[in-house]
Amino acid sequence: MKQLRIILAVLALALATGLAACGDDDDEGGQADNGGGTDTAAATQIEANPAFEGQSITIGSKNFTEQKILGEVFAQGFEAAGFTVEKELNLGDEATALRALEGGSIDAYPEYTGTALLSFFDVASEDIPTEPAAAFEQARQGFEEMDLTAFPPTPFTSSNEVAVTQETAERLELETISDLEGEAGNLSLYGSPECRQRLDCLLGLQQVYGLEFEEFVPVAIDLRHEVLENGRADVSIVFTTDPQIQRNNEVLLEDDQGMFPPYNSTLVMRDQIVEEAGQEELTALVQQIQEGLTDEVMQELNARVDLDKETPEAVAQAYLSESGLIG
Repeated sequence: MKQLRIILAVLALALATGLAACGDDDDEGGQADNGGGTDTAAATQIEANPAFEGQSITIGSKNFTEQKILGEVFAQGFEAAGFTVEKELNLGDEATALRALEGGSIDAYPEYTGTALLSFFDVASEDIPTEPAAAFEQARQGFEEMDLTAFPPTPFTSSNEVAVTQETAERLELETISDLEGEAGNLSLYGSPECRQRLDCLLGLQQVYGLEFEEFVPVAIDLRHEVLENGRADVSIVFTTDPQIQRNNEVLLEDDQGMFPPYNSTLVMRDQIVEEAGQEELTALVQQIQEGLTDEVMQELNARVDLDKETPEAVAQAYLSESGLIG
């Protein structure tokens, strides 16, 4: 909690200082220079919006820690803004979540731009833009054709990465993924169950890097670090925002062939909800809720669930409260 407060306090101070220095383009007569810090702090709190009165929304998420936290963050933020909110978290993988969205059993869920391009829109990994903004725009256009709206993405990016222990990295002299060439045949790779079919996982390691591991073992997402630390896995596919990386002193191998695309999170919503509530108002709300979700903050939120065993609901509430978004 202390670390989260420090991170969010620094972010809030930086935001307030920046806005106070720059002023407000919409504020006539230069009034933003008078008490700018206080005005900024007050403006950050989510207030009930008359446009959302009587609106209902069901927020979903996929089945791992970061997704559950994001689902809770949006659910609680939308509720503070005036929505009647229901939650369907822990749905499953991206295909399951998308089916739920298209079928109307949920109205919105957070998805990653790179995942969407690879899994939904059949973009080859080498063709995905390396710039996060360009990757988002391509994903946004794809969702638009499905009558879905993708809102501007989060500041943080949560990419897949190839992780090994410090001992393995030193013993095999590993720094890049390419360094696994000649070694992979004697190593076990662990990853999420869908890793076998994904171009940003086992399939990509085979096709892009030409690596054939001794075995691939599907494992629950929340066990990917445990199997690495207890020696069951030689190599594991992890997320860049996983707190275990630093706490376990794991080594992330450099993606020297550029296989992993940008993975900023974007809230994807059914167009019907957007039309009823108003796209401009919703965009402003989404950006307000997620503006503090930097890499460092997301790592800390994940740590509080995975390592400190708090609930995603409590951690999301702490983020919203400590950042001043809710009272």
